Amino acid sequence: MQSCNSNQSATSTGAASTDTPTSNLANTNPADTPLTDKDEFPLKAASGGMMEVQLGQLAQKNGQSQRVKNFGAMMVKDHSKANNELKAIAETKNISLPTTLIPEHQEHVTMLQKVTGAEFDKQYMEMMTKDHKEDIDEFDKASKNSADADLKAFATKTLPVLRVHLDSAQAINNSLKK
Repeated sequence: MQSCNSNQSATSTGAASTDTPTSNLANTNPADTPLTDKDEFPLKAASGGMMEVQLGQLAQKNGQSQRVKNFGAMMVKDHSKANNELKAIAETKNISLPTTLIPEHQEHVTMLQKVTGAEFDKQYMEMMTKDHKEDIDEFDKASKNSADADLKAFATKTLPVLRVHLDSAQAINNSLKK
């Protein structure tokens, strides 16, 4: 699952930890390799999904609010599932997915690794709100315009989950501002 990706050419910040379900993605096409239109969406989705899992794990560890910790757990569960679905599609299409995050996504992870408690909650939920808006835009485009039927179906299937994530992120983010 692109899992809340950014508007970068690949979604996610930083290397996936070896204990995440996404760490075994094929790495024959590094994130800095030029992509075709067919490959750009799955690369971004894979990187973004890995970022969401890593940040979700970090939220469970460094967050202060139970709502933030619960949101992090939802990110790990939902994005791990989507990452595995995308990996299966990529394997059938001979599309290489990254095993590390693109630089933009790694920057997000690195930044949030430096904060804890209430400050972590604030920064994480602001990032999740922004990131999910961008992800929804990317997945919506892929659901309408992808030339590959399987990738189009994946994007369409994942969109409702991303919308739930955005709604949750916005609600938690707003509650932290009160």
